[in-house]
Amino acid sequence: MRDVAVLPLSAFIICKDEAGYLGDCIESLTSCAEIVIVDSGSIDGTLDLIESYIAQDFPIRLIERGWPGYAAQKQFALEQCTQPWCLNIDADERLDRAFVEALPALLDAPDHVVGWKIARRPFLIGYGYTPERAHERRNLRLIRKERGAYDLSLKVHEGIVPDGEVRPSKRGSLLHFRPLPLDEQILKENKYSSLKADMQMEKGREPCLIKLLFSPATYFLRLYFRTGLWRCGVPGLIQAMTGAAYSFMTEAKKFERTALRNGPPVETGSEIWWRSPQADPNETTKDKV
Repeated sequence: MRDVAVLPLSAFIICKDEAGYLGDCIESLTSCAEIVIVDSGSIDGTLDLIESYIAQDFPIRLIERGWPGYAAQKQFALEQCTQPWCLNIDADERLDRAFVEALPALLDAPDHVVGWKIARRPFLIGYGYTPERAHERRNLRLIRKERGAYDLSLKVHEGIVPDGEVRPSKRGSLLHFRPLPLDEQILKENKYSSLKADMQMEKGREPCLIKLLFSPATYFLRLYFRTGLWRCGVPGLIQAMTGAAYSFMTEAKKFERTALRNGPPVETGSEIWWRSPQADPNETTKDKV
């Protein structure tokens, strides 16, 4: 099973119905001393898949637990880890070889460095994995044990909040393999934009016309030019436009939710010619002569 040195590292994964993706994720974690998997009710064969890897002596600890939300589930998984360093990885992600080779140096960081931000490269239909120079923004995924925790108020885009210095890793990345066709990807963006809109409104962030107008364009420009999706041809353009659609839906839903909060939609105006106007209860009825 192991073709690399085992490191003092726990990988933790939350999952549900990930039988089509989880295997390659597990197989990329051969340098980890421990793999903690928290499953929230899989019925597609995911549990059997995990058991098959346990039978192959992969150092997996499987925990079955109900779904409390993304941040709470990841915090629980993090707390189950026993190694000095912990790696947050999703079921549809894998470590590329450069990241595996960089791990020993990352784990040997000075004591004041509590975590590392790692780049992520998505798989684009019609292209494949984006090149190393066209990765998503780096996010904190590698943290020292008990030196960070999740913000439980976040419904989506949950992340670890560190209590010390975090550095970006200049080598290696997570490979994100979930090649959804656009009609399915839009459904996913619709779900996440709803979660984000609700989360922002709960925190008092009211709708803003400027954000509605400019956030989608800013999102597109960041993905297409700064991230480097322009290097990936038409698939890169589609990916950037999908991100802009997510940004637009988030801001638009805040406007709609505010309008619905103020009252349900009601037809009014002279266009409603077929409906008799309600009588004014304060107006007295006079007999017609």
